[in-house]
Amino acid sequence: MWCKVLVYVVLLTLIKHVTPDEVVARVNASASLPCHVTFPPSARGVVHRSLISASWRSNGSVLATFTDTATHIKDGFSWDLSEFINGDFSLTLLTATPALQGAYHCAVSYNSTLLNSSHVTFAITAPPTLSVPQQWVVLETENHLKCHAHGFYPPPVLFSWTRDDQEIGPPLQAESEPTPDGFYTAVGNLTFFPSREDQNVTFSCVASHDGTDQQLDFQLNITYPPSVRLAAVPPQSNSVPLTVYCDLDSFYPEEVSVSWSQNGTTLPAPPTIEQNPDGTYKTRSYYTLNVEQRGRGGQVECAVSQPGAVQPVSGSAHLEKLDPQNEAPVLTKSAKASVAMMCISIVLVFLLCFGFSWRRRDEKQKSLTVSGIILPPRVIVGQKGRVSVSIEGRRVDRVQTAWFLNNTPISDTSFTASEKGPLLPSRGEMTYYKLHTQGPLHSSGSGIQQLISAVTFIPHISLHKAATFKCQVSYIGKDKIVMERVSEKFTILSAPEVSDIQLAETHNNADIISLTVRASHFHPDIITFRWFCEGGELSPVASQASSSPRPNPEGFFSAYSQCKLPRSELEKGGTKVWVSVHHIALKQPVTRETRGFLKRPHVSEILRSASSPEQTLTLGCEITDFYPPDISVTWLRLREGEQDDREEEVMDGGQLWGPLQTQPRIYRATSVLKTRAADQERTDRRGGIMCRVEHSSLHEPIQRHWRNVDIVAPSIPASISVCWSSEGVGVFSLLLKVKGHSKAKLLWAAGGAALSPLASSETEEIGDDGQRELRSVCALERSSSLSSHSNTQQPDRQKNRHAIKTKAAVTDPNAEGIQYIDEKVDGENNNIDRDEETKSEVDEDSDKDSEGDPGALHINRVNLSRGPREDERERLRVLVEIRHPALKLPVYRDWTEPNDEMSSTTWKL
Repeated sequence: MWCKVLVYVVLLTLIKHVTPDEVVARVNASASLPCHVTFPPSARGVVHRSLISASWRSNGSVLATFTDTATHIKDGFSWDLSEFINGDFSLTLLTATPALQGAYHCAVSYNSTLLNSSHVTFAITAPPTLSVPQQWVVLETENHLKCHAHGFYPPPVLFSWTRDDQEIGPPLQAESEPTPDGFYTAVGNLTFFPSREDQNVTFSCVASHDGTDQQLDFQLNITYPPSVRLAAVPPQSNSVPLTVYCDLDSFYPEEVSVSWSQNGTTLPAPPTIEQNPDGTYKTRSYYTLNVEQRGRGGQVECAVSQPGAVQPVSGSAHLEKLDPQNEAPVLTKSAKASVAMMCISIVLVFLLCFGFSWRRRDEKQKSLTVSGIILPPRVIVGQKGRVSVSIEGRRVDRVQTAWFLNNTPISDTSFTASEKGPLLPSRGEMTYYKLHTQGPLHSSGSGIQQLISAVTFIPHISLHKAATFKCQVSYIGKDKIVMERVSEKFTILSAPEVSDIQLAETHNNADIISLTVRASHFHPDIITFRWFCEGGELSPVASQASSSPRPNPEGFFSAYSQCKLPRSELEKGGTKVWVSVHHIALKQPVTRETRGFLKRPHVSEILRSASSPEQTLTLGCEITDFYPPDISVTWLRLREGEQDDREEEVMDGGQLWGPLQTQPRIYRATSVLKTRAADQERTDRRGGIMCRVEHSSLHEPIQRHWRNVDIVAPSIPASISVCWSSEGVGVFSLLLKVKGHSKAKLLWAAGGAALSPLASSETEEIGDDGQRELRSVCALERSSSLSSHSNTQQPDRQKNRHAIKTKAAVTDPNAEGIQYIDEKVDGENNNIDRDEETKSEVDEDSDKDSEGDPGALHINRVNLSRGPREDERERLRVLVEIRHPALKLPVYRDWTEPNDEMSSTTWKL
């Protein structure tokens, strides 16, 4: 029983428990599914990939597997094999779609022991796209607005409405409906009664989804229903046609349709519209009934239809009331005479008034000279334009001007945008006008002055298409118009937005490829497409530009042009095809070009398989998602170097498996290189191996570089070897056994509480067991005095450069090497009673001796701080730091001076 419990405890320590995790990503983005393991203590030094086994599964199907013999991963997924030795087995989804949602299972084993078995839940999120299709509402009646949210995931979505950034009502959840592509759609509703204050006010539809808000701003188009009154023009007799009219007042917008009916029969008539001072319009619609229709009698009805109004507004009356035929007018002779006198008086008064007003108008016209309206040379959507008139006269300082657009007064709206600020959106609903008056300016010496009146505006297709500007000139305080000028109609320009060339197969003939380019949001509708192929012009086979395209609701035009070529011309990617689009709004034609069905290849890093019994090295490189299938792969051996590796020679033994078609116009291939073990060792000592991929879609080849990554950590002793000479020189050494060709770096340091770096010497040899051995040696000098006299000698001692034979010292430190140190110190460098000149000569000889012997080892000196008492000092510490590419952290070995040696020794720098 105790044995079973012990086995369970061991297994629980090996398995790393990971709680289920959830990963959420945006649609069409990449996502990483985490899977991390911790290798057992026995494998932390060296992790062998041949003992690793990993797999990913979802919904019962295998997505990716890795073993010592085979590796497989499904299209649409990827993982980094080089990170396996670090415990990272994460799986990357290249493109997130709704079909990839669900639970994923990761399992990792090492040496047949399960290290990780975790689950990850993957989900996607997609924000909604908003649209408000109907924006016409009727004043002071119940109206319904709908806000459509398309293409969101997951449900639900909350709708709210705002008016001038003020929330109208609380957010409400709408019912979500699935779509065939896996996403959802929903509709938010708003019921309200619009008032006159809602005109030109910004409304917003806000959709809250997955913690974020999407907002769509718009303005309402409000319909003002008219008041309708029906009347008739008094006829001269019963035998002539009767004219009836219908008065419409206080309606908006200008567009109105009036229909007539008599006893159910429709009687159409064109309206004549005038504008009221409050901005609304009025009109009178006439209809003349013939004698037969007049004789029918009955009820006559006038019905008015408007945009956004569900039911027309109507007015009706009976003909018997409008046309009382039984009452014949009877006038006496005296009444007739009174009427005649009255008419004569009215005519005389009218003639007098007309003559007086005509004289004043003639005088004012003679005193002012008004130029025609000057239009800008080019009126472009989204760019400010300017129209102006010039007024000359003696008293232009008393002149005022009023501007109209299609008989509609223009008011200054420049408070909505800065004159020098950024332009308003070319397709926005807001208009911009700024009125300018410059003058009076003295134009001549005869007292004539000049006044310039102008309007700056931003063109809008729906407002300014085929429009005219009108300027009325009058005197300040007078209502009488002195002069009026009307501009010519101008054309608004909008440059086209040109798409890239789209390629598609022809349904009837797979050997013919159609090339299509589209132009949108341009005005006017005249546009030209010209196709070229390697310097020769092609004839388009289909073009909407040949006939006038129909405008969209905003007033812009769209067109397309199509050209067809044989598949063979576009398959290889060598034939260049381009199209130039010409339009009056463009200063230079817009050009789009293509070279056919080109897809850039994806090249993986170079992977290495295990060596075979014949001691061969196999390297592989995966090349995916490219077109056309023609591809070239070259394997190169590089010279040694870190930053500037250069090609040395092309390697034999490379094979290309493929290309293999995976999807229409998508191929993949695998390039494999097999070399001998001897070549491997030669490559390891140099710059490595490079795989170069060339394809028609690449301006520069894709290159992947490989070096031998099987780096083994060196064998490091548990302690430092120390040997002392009779003169107080200590030799510290460390012997490392190194595998492979990676070099270890060692740094010696010594001191007390703080350490200072030391000079050392390293030698490399082949040991008796055939392995490389790296020996590092560092020497320290010991002095036996704490007096100040030793301090005065310190500069002189620093000038001496003691040197020992490295190989002799570290081979047998108890014999010849240390004896050589004693002799050299006693004979040359230990005579402290000589004079300064003698010291200098000895110093020079010592330096020359050290420089001439490449095997010499410098003797280091270290100062130690004093302790609390005069006869005490810090304990000496010697430390060596070992760094190697196979070691994630440096390894340290140290030596500390014993307490019994501190009372009789000191160390100096």
